[in-house]
Amino acid sequence: MSDEVEPGRVRVRLDLSYDGRDFSGWARQRGRRTVQGELEEALRIVTRSPEAFELTVAGRTDAGVHARGQVAHVDLPEELWEAHRDKLLRRLAGRLPHDVRVHRVTAAPPHFNARFSAIWRRYAYRVCDHPGGVDPLLRGHVLWHDWPLDVDAMNEAARRLLGEHDFAAYCKRREGATTIRTLRELRWERRADGVVEARVVADAFCHNMVRSLVGALLFVGDGHRPPSWPGEVLAAGVRDSAVHVVRPHGLTLEEVGYPADDLLAARNAEARNRRTLPGSGSGTGSGTAVVAGCC
Repeated sequence: MSDEVEPGRVRVRLDLSYDGRDFSGWARQRGRRTVQGELEEALRIVTRSPEAFELTVAGRTDAGVHARGQVAHVDLPEELWEAHRDKLLRRLAGRLPHDVRVHRVTAAPPHFNARFSAIWRRYAYRVCDHPGGVDPLLRGHVLWHDWPLDVDAMNEAARRLLGEHDFAAYCKRREGATTIRTLRELRWERRADGVVEARVVADAFCHNMVRSLVGALLFVGDGHRPPSWPGEVLAAGVRDSAVHVVRPHGLTLEEVGYPADDLLAARNAEARNRRTLPGSGSGTGSGTAVVAGCC
């Protein structure tokens, strides 16, 4: 996976959204319906190409997780891009299923990489604690929690998780991947319609991280654990059986942030360095602060 585009090709950025309920996640899988699979097939058909073009994505969302602000890139032959660039967006809209939409297609700046260039990802998780359940019109995007939630207690607990930490206690480990992340923002608010919404921002997320954090904070919000408990789990560094990975349908990838164009190459190099915490050794190597896992 390179930041340099092969001669004769153009790197194209796609901004897209999808309803994840009927997908087996982003990543292409044999015999399963995936966002990547649908997009790559649609792109091949509308460009009338004999070859498929592989997409690279900012965050590989899990089965059932939604996206409003997903970003991907693809390298297309120059002649194909020139022939289709003005009509590509409309043609994709006509070919793609209704639960995935591409909103913007542009030639990417030099060194742009949808995955490694990203400096932060923002997710939202939405919960309803109304005793009567979730509004039927929101049921595909909001989790029902059958206990009243104390938002202030959840925010008190969340503040103890901010910063750079090893989030091994809240992640599903993957071979060769670091679990060190910088959690920039984690806060809850109750919307006017009563839905309790978490805003979660980090440089990257490891597998199941957001849904595990939400599971721990819901236990605080409903009074089953004190606000100190999620921080204690983090410090222990091991999975706690009381931390539940909440269901995926309440989670949406809202936005991906990138640096200025002249900083892209430096960001890509930084993202590929294997991360360590201060005092734990060198921060170099292959690996990945920005493993495109989710949540």
